[in-house]
Amino acid sequence: MKLSIIIPTYNEEKTILEILEKVKKADIGGIEKEIIIVDDFSKDRTGEILRKIKDKNIKIFYHEKNYGKGFAIRTALKHATGEIVIIQDADLEYEPNDYKKLLKPILTGRAKVVYGSRILNKKNEYSYLSFYFGGRLLTMIANILYGIKLTDEPTCYKVFRREVIDTIKLKCVKFEFCPEVTAKIAKKKIKIYEVPINYYPRSKKQGKKIKFKDGLTAIWTLIKYRFVN
Repeated sequence: MKLSIIIPTYNEEKTILEILEKVKKADIGGIEKEIIIVDDFSKDRTGEILRKIKDKNIKIFYHEKNYGKGFAIRTALKHATGEIVIIQDADLEYEPNDYKKLLKPILTGRAKVVYGSRILNKKNEYSYLSFYFGGRLLTMIANILYGIKLTDEPTCYKVFRREVIDTIKLKCVKFEFCPEVTAKIAKKKIKIYEVPINYYPRSKKQGKKIKFKDGLTAIWTLIKYRFVN
């Protein structure tokens, strides 16, 4: 069994090596790890740092222009060989030590798709009230449109059996990956299982990139894929 860990990266020179160490050290039992990093044409030293990495278990790809997180994930999926795929942000907001509990529902046959819910862990904080309520709004819209029962639709930690994600024809370029993949999985009537995760939010000064317009795009994406494929 192999886990493909996809890390889309853009201007994360301060955190990329630390998150890589956390990912490599995360205990997932006897499952093999395959780390796939896509540098989305970073303007800082991220690319320079990545080019110095020599590790056979880490695949690194470089975009020749900046596209967005969704496009980086699509690039990585083309090179993933694991039976299970997880999305990992390159910052330090999400804790790789949560991998084991995220994988458990899949390994025990209870689920084919697992989301890590920040909401289910009552100890978690949030960076800005607008981000918190924005996430709750997106989740509510997804639940209403698709008849599902999620608590945290826009979470980074999304885990898929390979045979599931391979059936999803993604068109996302930027941050609309989350609503698109949620919509298309829900339309296939595949249950999304949630587990509580740890979350350590960062501020805009620390590099948080999501903007108000990304939230509007996410809402439109959920509405659009309710009626088109």
